[in-house]
Amino acid sequence: MANYKVVEIFSSINGEGMKAGQIAVFIRMQGCNLDCKYCDTAWANEENCRFHWTSTEEIVELIRSMWIKNVTITGGEPLLQENIRELLEVLSKEPGIEVEIETNGSVDLMPFMDIENRPSFTMDYKLPSSGAEDEMVMSNLNCIDKRDMVKFVIGDVEDLVRAKEVIEEYDLTTRTNVHFSPVWGEIEMEQIVWFMKSHHLNNVTLQLQLHKIIWDPQMRGV
Repeated sequence: MANYKVVEIFSSINGEGMKAGQIAVFIRMQGCNLDCKYCDTAWANEENCRFHWTSTEEIVELIRSMWIKNVTITGGEPLLQENIRELLEVLSKEPGIEVEIETNGSVDLMPFMDIENRPSFTMDYKLPSSGAEDEMVMSNLNCIDKRDMVKFVIGDVEDLVRAKEVIEEYDLTTRTNVHFSPVWGEIEMEQIVWFMKSHHLNNVTLQLQLHKIIWDPQMRGV
């Protein structure tokens, strides 16, 4: 079976997303192809970040032993891991397991869409303040559905304006789930709410990163 560069596996609550507040197993993979200005897991992206080669079988057995149904595979950018499809296919056959992939929007999702009982994708759309908008694979916005979520990480008003444009161009609130997530310490949440109200952004959810409220924002493994 395939092996993956895993930097940590832990249980916690989902701090954000459609299952915010629910317990989950987190599998964090090493490495990313982007360098977003606000990244809060940049340490996991560095080439010299310590990791363990962990097999598909080891990951599955650990998940089984934890008795938690929600599994979040994150990074870094997990879809860059060689043979990641093998892991997703195996997990898709595990009874009672619900898998979510956190992906940065720069990797084509279409090659994974034909997996039976495929995972849900929480896909970032990188807005101007990230410095990585040019890396977005725009076709991803055409293939996701109500199982998935598009997350706009908001750093300033320019980000809000651009997010609105993308939502409208791709009719995202009709086709999938849309969340706004403020960059920690960069924008007041009142500004985001005001913008949502002023522009009638129905079916857009403002999310908070619960793990940063419960624990120190710099703490790992939570």
